[in-house]
Amino acid sequence: MTTPDRLRAGQIPLRLSMLVIGTITFGVATEFLVKSSLGAASWNVLAEGISLLTGLTFGWSTNIIAVAVLLLWIPLKERPGLGTFLNVFLVGIAADATAELIPYAHSFQHQLLYYSVGLVMLSFSCALYLGAQFGAGPRDGLMTGLVRVTGKPIWIVRTIIELFVVAIGFLLGGVVGFGTLLIAITMGPLVQLFLRVTILRPAHNV
Repeated sequence: MTTPDRLRAGQIPLRLSMLVIGTITFGVATEFLVKSSLGAASWNVLAEGISLLTGLTFGWSTNIIAVAVLLLWIPLKERPGLGTFLNVFLVGIAADATAELIPYAHSFQHQLLYYSVGLVMLSFSCALYLGAQFGAGPRDGLMTGLVRVTGKPIWIVRTIIELFVVAIGFLLGGVVGFGTLLIAITMGPLVQLFLRVTILRPAHNV
């Protein structure tokens, strides 16, 4: 067993906490962005478009997208883990629960607060559950699979995915704001930055 494997095996409670907290806060973050009305994340725009077309809640639309994205893992030969399946269900549930708790922003300052909290929380929570190494979420597995196949940096692959998804969401009727473009451009670099402190590293004394 390699050193990283021994570390992962010995830190299961910590890793499980990172996984659950990261997955739930990811769902919470998406709702903060939606309620800011400044532009949600690209996948949220897609979920909103699907919700408008089908009448499903935003959370259930998010879960359906997650299942569909898992099919794209097959040609990339990505392997799902516990984190993958928790992400499929918990993100949408957390988003719907948060929607019942927080109102829409009522002033520009309020909008900026919601948006800032949502953007930072979204990026950090993504890095948190990726760092737990229980398997990537469906959307992030698509990213990591493409990174592995193409050899391109995380931030480039993530940015391309974000821009592509927001275009589809917009065509389906999802609302796009200047904040959507900002997330599409900054999400990749922020996740890569936060991964420096969240991903499990071998300890020198092990």
